[in-house]
Amino acid sequence: MKDYYAILGVSKQATDSEIKKAYRKLASQHHPDRGGDSERFKQIQEAYDTLSNAQTRAEYDSPQGFYTQKNHFDDILDQYFTQFDLRSQMRNSRIRVAITLQEVAAGGPKLLSLSQNRHTVPVQIEIPQGVHDGEAVRYPKLLPNNQDLVVEFRVKEDSNWTREGLDLWYKKQLNFWQLIAGTETTVKSITGATYRLQVPAQTKPDSVLRLTSKGLERHRHNPGDIFVRIQAVMPEHIPDDIIDILNKIDINK
Repeated sequence: MKDYYAILGVSKQATDSEIKKAYRKLASQHHPDRGGDSERFKQIQEAYDTLSNAQTRAEYDSPQGFYTQKNHFDDILDQYFTQFDLRSQMRNSRIRVAITLQEVAAGGPKLLSLSQNRHTVPVQIEIPQGVHDGEAVRYPKLLPNNQDLVVEFRVKEDSNWTREGLDLWYKKQLNFWQLIAGTETTVKSITGATYRLQVPAQTKPDSVLRLTSKGLERHRHNPGDIFVRIQAVMPEHIPDDIIDILNKIDINK
C-alpha cells in the first residue's frame, strides 16, 4: 500500500490544515498544465483524497481497516476472488466512461448503453459530485443476474477551467483601466451560477483572486474554491487627454 503521508511530505500526526497546505503546494508544482508529471500529480491527488477525509484516513491508518486503492482493483480481485470464472465475470463488468467537468460539478444521473451477450442493456448510474479522473466507483447489483458494475470515470479536459482537487482555476481578462482603478466584475461558474468578484485598485496582471467555497463539492469534504487569475488586456480606445497626461509624467518610476 502506498505511503500517502510520504507522498504529501507530512507526518502521520499532520493536521487537516497541514495536509491541505502540503497538497496545494505539491499540486501547484506538479500539475500537468504547468509542465508537471501527470503520474506524480495523480499520486498526490490520490493521497489527498484519502487523507483529507476523516473516515478514509481512519481506515487507511488502521491496521485492521479495510481500505482499497482505486487503482489496484485487480489486486483486490486476486485476494478475494480466486475462481477464474468469477474473476472473468467481474472484469467484464468494469467499464470506462468519459464525462465532462460540468458533469463532475453537477453530479447526478447518466444513462449508459452496455453490450452484454450481443444485446444492448440500458443502465442508469449516478455520477458522484467531485469524482476524480481515473476514480472507480462500484454500483452493486446494477446489471442482469445481480452483477455489480464498476465504472472508471475519465474526465475530459475543459477549455476554460483547470482543476486541482476540488479547487477550480479560471482566467479572467480585464483592461488596464479596470486594474488601475479597481472594478467589480462577474465570474460565471462551471455550473452556470454567477458570482460577483471585487477587483481592488492597483491589481497587478497575473494576480490571483479567490471565490471561497465556490468550487467543486464532494460528499464529506469541504467545498473547493474558485481561483481567478487576472489577465491584463489593452483597452480598445485610449482617450487623447489620458495620453497627454501620461506624456507629462515620468512613467518609468
